Amino acid sequence: MSKKKRKVSRRRLAPSARSLTQEVRYIIERAIAGEARIVAFGPLILFSTDTGDAWIMEPASALAVRLLRDGSRLPVEIVETESSFGVGWNSHYEIDGESFIVTEESGRSLVICGYPMREISRVIEQMRSRQ
Repeated sequence: MSKKKRKVSRRRLAPSARSLTQEVRYIIERAIAGEARIVAFGPLILFSTDTGDAWIMEPASALAVRLLRDGSRLPVEIVETESSFGVGWNSHYEIDGESFIVTEESGRSLVICGYPMREISRVIEQMRSRQ
């Protein structure tokens, strides 16, 4: 059985931009502290929850990867240089009202309730309106 290769998207960073690695560290710290936060970073959204979960999303392609589950780190591939970054995406997502629906590479689907989906949807709309 062959293993599927993870999707890795690469984006250019402006020279003055903070790094994705810094933003990931920040959102993980917030999740561990039980603080819900949403951060827009270029084409990405990072968010943490008060239950100790943290995610990175790419709304343009509906890609997602979970960084933390219940405060425990998960393996995530992030490669960053001074001018670009890559993320090892392992899921697709959709937002249906208050539900965050995730389909993993394996085909397993999760429906997660309790995340700040209305606020995240607003951030996505703001990102789209700026394009």
